[in-house]
Formats: sequence, C-alpha cells, structure tokens
Amino acid sequence: MTHTLMPGAQSPELSLPLVGGGNWTLSEQTPENFTMVIFYRGLHCPVCKNYLGKLNSMMVQITELGFSVVVASMDSEQKAQQAKSDWEIDKVNLAYGLDVETAKKWGLYISTSIKEAESDIFCEPGLMWIKPDGTLYLIDISNMPWARPDLEFLMPKAKFAVENSYPTRGSSTL
Repeated sequence: MTHTLMPGAQSPELSLPLVGGGNWTLSEQTPENFTMVIFYRGLHCPVCKNYLGKLNSMMVQITELGFSVVVASMDSEQKAQQAKSDWEIDKVNLAYGLDVETAKKWGLYISTSIKEAESDIFCEPGLMWIKPDGTLYLIDISNMPWARPDLEFLMPKAKFAVENSYPTRGSSTL
C-alpha cells in the first residue's frame, strides 16, 4: 500500500545514484525556491520520453525560476543510461534505482508489466515541489502514464507562488 503524502509535511528522504556518476540527495539540495522531483515509469514508456523531453527543453526557464530538479525511476543503471542517451536528456539530473519501499513512501502507485517491453515492476508518474525547508508544497501523483501536469502551464505558477507567498494548500485536517 502506498503512503499518503500530506502537503506541508516533511518530505520523505530521497537519495539515488545519477546517470554519469555521483548521487543526488534531497536533503543536500539548496534551491532558491523549490526542488522538483519527477518520478517516471522508465525506459519502456513513450509518454515519459515525451514528458522528459519537454522538461529538458524547459530547463533554462525552470532554473531561472529557482528550482533544483531531478527525475527518477526504478530502472537499472543500464536502462537509465539508455533513456538519457536515446531521449537526449542532457540538462536534467537523471537518477535510477528507486526501490519499491521508497516509491511507496513517496505515495507512488506501483505497476507490474503487461507487455514484454516493460520492466517487471515500476512506479507510475509523480511530480512534487519541495520547499527549501524540506516540506511538501505541490504533490501530483497518477496511476496512469498519460495523467501528468502540463509543464508549460505549471512552471510559471512557481513565480506567482513565490511572489505572492502563496501558502501550501490541501493541508487541512478537518
């Protein structure tokens, strides 16, 4: 069972190896405004290819908005390297090796393969914005490959949120 994330709560920890070497650790990020973590299904997913291609093309704008960014999957290092190369992802940190327990802590849905090209087990998409203090600001989790926020619509909202001190929403426990 996945864990339900609460906006405004401390985010789960995340530390994963990066394609090309090194590790990416959430607690070590020092963004001006937000850290954006995007979980993708893996090399087998054509929707992920298009989504991460759009993200890659927007990285100058996203960086100017004060974001630190990582994309992560349950893929092996070899599959992640192939995705980075084949999909021409050259401006985004690409992490791999997400395990099932960590995926569940992040509230992600888990799927098993329905066709040969898919990995045996993988997470479904998720996108989160984490404030510099480590609290969850925006949480978008899907159980389907095609249900993801439109990056061209979403990213300019960060400027509004910061300039207007827009509070974290959805945290009421009523």
